[in-house]
Amino acid sequence: MAPPSTTLVQDHVALAEIELCGDLIIAASDADGERLSSARIDEVLKVAAEPPALRGACRTA
Repeated sequence: MAPPSTTLVQDHVALAEIELCGDLIIAASDADGERLSSARIDEVLKVAAEPPALRGACRTA
């Protein structure tokens, strides 16, 4: 039988997702209400409601 591997494999995407979940849990525990608003979630995750490239752009329906 081969000895256990000592090589560490890191999934950077998974680690980033875990960190974001932790940030959301902390924000939720600090919140006054029962739920976080969409705006607060966007703020915690550091995302904009609308991509900067679309701001001020003419949209057609």
